Amino acid sequence: MSLVPRLARAQAYPTRPVHWIVPFPPGGGTDIVARLMGQRLSERLGQPFIIENRPGAGTNIGTEAVVRAPPDGYTLLLVASVNAINATLYDKLSFNFIRDIAPVASIIRQPLIMLVNPSLPVKTVREFIAYAKANPGKINMASAGNGTSQHVSGELFKIMAGIDMVHVPYRGTAPALTDLLGGQVQVYFATQGPSIEYIRAGKLRALAVTTAARSEALPDLSTVGEFLPGFEASLVYGLGAPKNTPAEIVDKLNKEINAALSDPKIKARLADMDGTVLALSPADFGKLMADETEKWGKVIRAANIKPE
Repeated sequence: MSLVPRLARAQAYPTRPVHWIVPFPPGGGTDIVARLMGQRLSERLGQPFIIENRPGAGTNIGTEAVVRAPPDGYTLLLVASVNAINATLYDKLSFNFIRDIAPVASIIRQPLIMLVNPSLPVKTVREFIAYAKANPGKINMASAGNGTSQHVSGELFKIMAGIDMVHVPYRGTAPALTDLLGGQVQVYFATQGPSIEYIRAGKLRALAVTTAARSEALPDLSTVGEFLPGFEASLVYGLGAPKNTPAEIVDKLNKEINAALSDPKIKARLADMDGTVLALSPADFGKLMADETEKWGKVIRAANIKPE
């Protein structure tokens, strides 16, 4: 009998608009993912899922807003890999991401692409590592900023390859790509969207993708792991809620997200973003984010990375 009120609550949910906090500016990949899935949830559950962009402090402002929200399923978080990075990068956060955000559903995994300026005399990851070892400290590695996914992925590469490169942080991908095109920096671990046309035009050379499996969009491109066994770095997006959100609501949202991810139209939209759908249970998504937090924590401490 004690289950009846909880089941009734889950069946009724949602009875009013749901606010989905995206801790990034509008227009980027995370925003597109949230709006795509939010529209689907609105259609399926009969209430608006309102996307609210709350960027700032490396996603910590938006994340904290969800941490402090009532655990009733009406305030949700677009979870991203940066949440796992920030758990170690920032040592004075007022919340603990793993403890205070309940995993609801994973959505998508995206690779980064290891790009080099074509003037660099390398065409494979193996050749790049050999060149870097022969020229220690002479390769400039761009990033989209200290502690970004691009930065920590490059630092993981440096550690596993045993090479020395100079990190050059930029304020975002656009200026990093500009200087990579101009030859001021020689390598950058980039997202596909802003860089794919430069690759196709031959203005930048793609050496490998950073995911464990090859990219469906670039199937002929090797993975870094084919040259550095065990290397993996990717962008993961999903849905989170304040801790203590009722399990029945979490399960309902997980079921709806996973159903959406099996829709060929949605899979095609995510594939256009070079994304592979990632349909996991709440428990498995939680384990993935905990593993990511541990992995990037080790890299951040080893490389002594500090926030800007």
